[in-house]
Amino acid sequence: MELRRDRTLLVFGLFLFVTGALVLGCIERLTVFGWIFGLMTLLIGGGMVLAQRRPFTFHIGPNGLVVQVTGFSRAVPWAEVDAIILDPQVPVVGEKHQISTFLLLVPAAGSTIGGPFDGRSPLDGRPALVLVDLVDVKQPVDEVASVLARYAGSRFTDVRQLRRARFDSPRFTMRPGGYEPARVNELIQVGQQVLLSEQSRLRSDAKTFVDRIRAELPTSELGYDRTEVDSMLDELSTLIARLPDQAVPLDRHNPSNPSDPSSHSNPSNPPG
Repeated sequence: MELRRDRTLLVFGLFLFVTGALVLGCIERLTVFGWIFGLMTLLIGGGMVLAQRRPFTFHIGPNGLVVQVTGFSRAVPWAEVDAIILDPQVPVVGEKHQISTFLLLVPAAGSTIGGPFDGRSPLDGRPALVLVDLVDVKQPVDEVASVLARYAGSRFTDVRQLRRARFDSPRFTMRPGGYEPARVNELIQVGQQVLLSEQSRLRSDAKTFVDRIRAELPTSELGYDRTEVDSMLDELSTLIARLPDQAVPLDRHNPSNPSDPSSHSNPSNPPG
């Protein structure tokens, strides 16, 4: 499978560059604001075009990876890969941009891969190479995940599936005066369905829905323990779409370091 770079930003950058050039071409009529607008548009557009023109090769096959991105260029056989992880970032409520999904590589012992290791594995905190942000490629994330699962086998981990599985068939203690089980199960199911979505607006709306419904959860003579349910719903709500400055909850199976976006040293500017 050959990943192709999404050219939307290239087209937009060309549009800004041409717009800036046209504005600056009207020298005799330009005001100070016109000069500023023309120069800024020209520079921003030119920068976007240059960024999109950087070399980019990413091939996934039965023998391994062939990667050429900024700061890293080489063939990587599967024998040199201990783990390859698809790590989607937890979105922030109110943010409009697409959710970044980083592809991380943890080298095997004895590998000659030299970095730069500017990421961390969300599974165990080991240093990882940030190969690419899948927001920047044309193929859907699910398609890339399917190919990686086929060729990388047990080396591949899809963090989206781990997060969703975390809420499969939860077991709560039954107590007098606890939450109505049917309503809790329904609410968790809604959250599960949204967890794999890449649409920020959908996840933001779902968080609002979950937070509103959970505040109105009815109780019954014998229901789910309130403390246990509240703890899980807190975690679910944050994973759907966190609020600004809200910490991502720790994975109970890995208390050392979950899929916290801050674990990447520079998530807003990954290679490639």
